[in-house]
Amino acid sequence: MEIFEELKERGLLAQLTDEKEIRELINSGKATFYIGFDCTADSLTAGHFMALTLMKRLQEAGNKPIALIGGGTTMIGDPSGRSDMRKMLTREDIDHNAECFKKQMERFIDFSDGKALMVNNADWLMNLNYIELLREVGACFSVNNMLRAECYKQRMEKGLSFLEFNYMIMQSYDFYHMFQKYNCNLEFGGDDQWSNMLGGTELIRRKLGKDAYAMTITLLTDSNGNKMGKTAGNAVWLDANKTSPFEFFQYWRNTADADVLKCIRMLTFLPMEQIREMDSWEGSQLNEAKEILAWELTNLVHGKEEADKAREASHALFAGGGNSENMPSTALSDDDFTDGEVDIITLLVKASLALSRGDARRNVEQGGVSVNGEKISDIKTSFKKEDFEADFILKKGKKSFMKYTV
Repeated sequence: MEIFEELKERGLLAQLTDEKEIRELINSGKATFYIGFDCTADSLTAGHFMALTLMKRLQEAGNKPIALIGGGTTMIGDPSGRSDMRKMLTREDIDHNAECFKKQMERFIDFSDGKALMVNNADWLMNLNYIELLREVGACFSVNNMLRAECYKQRMEKGLSFLEFNYMIMQSYDFYHMFQKYNCNLEFGGDDQWSNMLGGTELIRRKLGKDAYAMTITLLTDSNGNKMGKTAGNAVWLDANKTSPFEFFQYWRNTADADVLKCIRMLTFLPMEQIREMDSWEGSQLNEAKEILAWELTNLVHGKEEADKAREASHALFAGGGNSENMPSTALSDDDFTDGEVDIITLLVKASLALSRGDARRNVEQGGVSVNGEKISDIKTSFKKEDFEADFILKKGKKSFMKYTV
């Protein structure tokens, strides 16, 4: 099966400017394509999996990836999918975040011998002269069309700043610049980026009289339509210091029955023949599918050794064993204790096992919390420092565990 047909069967393709041309381009290995990553944090998240695995698939088919670090566009902030304006970062913050991204991307993309590029749009955007930019590309954009774009609609009622209004022009200019400098002929992005991507293809056509192409990938959402890659209100990070390999494994192990086969199809590198056989799985077989998904993705991000350790720890805990070596842990400080004690509500919130103290109370009252195998039903339950000298393992629901230390 050629790469375009595989992407289609995996359910990855959403919108394409020119399906026939894009099929021929990537199947022949002649695409030089880019995906942008804005540096709003110092780690990529599970939400970036779609882009990273797509880049890996296309590179293995002979195409050349460009990972575009958005050092310049991060200074503006993408309004897509936002109800408010993003936090403004300093250049130093952005440069630090970009360096962290590079290390994580190298687990997916081969940058050796020019097989892939990593570039930062700050290198050209930060040096643009405003008047020159307006004269060069301003006439290629219709304000009426821009205001109809989906990425702006959500912000119009609350107020769209002129700063953010420029984001589409900046992203379009990226494609225009890389088309000329790197022969980049294809842009990929999430399906919430469609309007911005069309801006780039149109700018190239109008200014250079040449064709470039854009294709969006389906954003990974759960069966309720929520974007995947978050748990208990927090992002699932690819950095092991932010989300441990065990937590990462458990996040994917906890995927809903309705979503697990979709995730395997879209995110793993298992052969399609094997995945087709799994399409008929149901009941207890779905638990096996969840473990396959969790191991495959943990292996991709953290390596086989960490994936094996996370799976072993998960087995031990679900079997009632006491192996807590590879569990996520939360360190308590003196400030967490009042009169030498810490209550169960504080423990849940401290480890982000609950979104708020009210959420923590509901979990306890509904019988969903236990400590070292004993159910906690009183929201006033407290523990002394000496209680944490041996293993202190808190469990919320059936699948969330946390070890506490002092």
